[in-house]
Amino acid sequence: MTRITTHSATWLKPMSADQSDNRNPLFRGLKALEGTFAAFDTSKIPQRPGELFLEWMALALQENVTEPHAVTLSTVDSEGRPDARVLVLKDVHGETFYFASGMESRKGQQLQHNSHAALTFYWPSLGRQIRLRGTVSDTGAEEGAEDLRRRPDEARAIAMTGRQSAPLDNERQLEQALAEYREQLVRDPEAVSPYWRLYAMQIFEAEFWQAHSGRKHTRLQYRLDEDGQWESGLLWP
Repeated sequence: MTRITTHSATWLKPMSADQSDNRNPLFRGLKALEGTFAAFDTSKIPQRPGELFLEWMALALQENVTEPHAVTLSTVDSEGRPDARVLVLKDVHGETFYFASGMESRKGQQLQHNSHAALTFYWPSLGRQIRLRGTVSDTGAEEGAEDLRRRPDEARAIAMTGRQSAPLDNERQLEQALAEYREQLVRDPEAVSPYWRLYAMQIFEAEFWQAHSGRKHTRLQYRLDEDGQWESGLLWP
């Protein structure tokens, strides 16, 4: 196994006054939220966040946003430490959002321990961000198998290795495993991994964020109340 060299975490130490001029030059002068963004009229919004999400997604597609279905999934591990990664949103039904992963992966294991998670979309060209919080459930082996069969063969072969997030000794180990599962798919085109899952996140909170170049952002939040009804309101920028 490849050895990972550790270093002291000097970045955790607070910056002293005489160090304030020694910050990384890569970040000097970087600009954000440049351009003119469309106004977000919050006087005409759907009663439910799922409807507004689909409206915003339709606009993102119309405006040719690159991979608008790419989303950051945030979870927590067994020690309460946060984790995040970018994956692809598979579908939306009402207020339920779907994504897929292997059960044995880090995110799969974390979701088994704690089903609470968050999804975050960011489309810089539109100056829009969508934040979703909810509870994730496993839709079962049959739904997972159906999702896996829709994937390209190479992606299916990788998923069937069942080793997502596990340490990799070298590239040859990966290629040998892929060769084995490529052959299996040739012999049996319907083959799937029993560990692949389609996950469903039922949201209880959503925020739709529209950027303003002067930082007077528009933030609309939906929250599910104790009676299971959606209420909405604006947030300070």
